[in-house]
Amino acid sequence: MELDGSFYETEAASQNWILVMDLKSTYNKIAKDWREDHLGDTWWIEGTDKYLSFFKQGASILDVGCGWGEKSKYMVKKGFDITGIDFSEEMIKLAKEQAPAGKFFVKDIRQPLELETLFDGVFAQAVLLHIPKNEIVGVLKNITAPLKSKGYFYAAVKEMRQGGKDEEIVKESDYGYDYKRFFSYFMLDELKKYIQEIRLKVVYENITSDGKTNWIQIVGEKS
Repeated sequence: MELDGSFYETEAASQNWILVMDLKSTYNKIAKDWREDHLGDTWWIEGTDKYLSFFKQGASILDVGCGWGEKSKYMVKKGFDITGIDFSEEMIKLAKEQAPAGKFFVKDIRQPLELETLFDGVFAQAVLLHIPKNEIVGVLKNITAPLKSKGYFYAAVKEMRQGGKDEEIVKESDYGYDYKRFFSYFMLDELKKYIQEIRLKVVYENITSDGKTNWIQIVGEKS
């Protein structure tokens, strides 16, 4: 029996779905180890400060995929009202300890967030890189739905290496045990296209490096 291309596309999408869903159990498993491993990261500070410069102190910001709460804590210290969401219960537990002044909830960004509050800003750092590209627009719509008019959305993703894959499954064993994660990689113009597709105006763009990875950072304004 011959199978046309649509079968393989459907099969690939199914595998992506399984792996993305499995990310939740992966991050629940590695939460504390992952926190310790990333304590020294600094690449995100400049872009985050640039993003915060768009707001008055006290503005409300939704930290999407907040992880263990490092960025939430940073923004709270800068004088902002922070709500954080993540699909990992273990990460949310750590975030509540790290940034007790914030408000934290378990939410899956691949589903409507159903939040009762609108926010001045939505911050999504190193989050979309775990979403298959055929679902990016839908996820962007979910996470920017609670963004106020004239509010600002921030995203940071990994830049695709020249000649590299745009999506892959990475097997890792950094912490003495095996785990897998799904990654999407982007080009700047590609990410801008997605941002514009959800009708946000790009007001800032930058690419920075942490020595191993080039990070694309972009801010869009909701008109």
